[in-house]
Formats: sequence, structure tokens, C-alpha cells
Amino acid sequence: MDQLKFHKERLRASGLRPTNQRLVICKVLFDRKETFHFTIEKLKKIIEKVSKRKISVATLYNTVNAFKKKEYLKEISLKGNKTFFDTNTKHHHHFYDEDMSQLVDIDDKNISINYLTKIPSGKKVKSVEVLVKIANNN
Repeated sequence: MDQLKFHKERLRASGLRPTNQRLVICKVLFDRKETFHFTIEKLKKIIEKVSKRKISVATLYNTVNAFKKKEYLKEISLKGNKTFFDTNTKHHHHFYDEDMSQLVDIDDKNISINYLTKIPSGKKVKSVEVLVKIANNN
């Protein structure tokens, strides 16, 4: 199946009309070999550079949140109001570079958790994802 048709079907499955702007969003997000970590602001800059047209923040939020609901994207919230989205929806770990404001994947086999505190009654562990914050050491 060609990518354009795939993106149109994905948009429709998300309850969104496959407009030209949304198709550009799909191309930027999903036509990649590597995982893509982004904020809405970063995505806006990339979309406007690629399409040479303005795109509203509302269109970006609506599309990204619809994709998040359909589990095409994962949301990673950091302290304050910094929210990243990730095209890799599997459980995995990250470095967060505070100087660069950038997320980087950590391979699962490089993380070991030897102890997990007692889980509250009536709850179960759904997933464990480690976020390691890094910064320059000066």
C-alpha cells in the first residue's frame, strides 16, 4: 500500500478528515526510519518548513491528540509544561538532555531494575519506564 493511502486511512480511523495539512503531519511523523521525539512547537516549525505554509497550533494539537488516543503516538510529560510525543509507542526508556531539550531512547537491555517498592492494594504494574535527566557537568 502506498504511504499516501496509508496516511489517509490512518486519519480516517482516527476520526479526522485527511486534509492536506494533516497528510503533511502524517508524513513528518511517520515516514521516518528512526523514532521521532517532538514537542508541538518543534512539529509546527518542521511542518511549516516542509510545506512552506502556516499551520495552526489547534490543528496540530487536534491531530496529535487524536493519534495519541489511537495509540499511534506516546505522550511523555516532564515537569512544568514540557510535553513530548514519541512515534515509538512501545514501552521504553529515555534520556532527557536538559541543555538541548531533547529526548533520546535508551535500549531496554541497558536498564536493570532490581527492586520495585510495594504496589498499592488493588493496583498492578502496567509498565515501568525510566526517564534519566542529563545536563552538562559545568
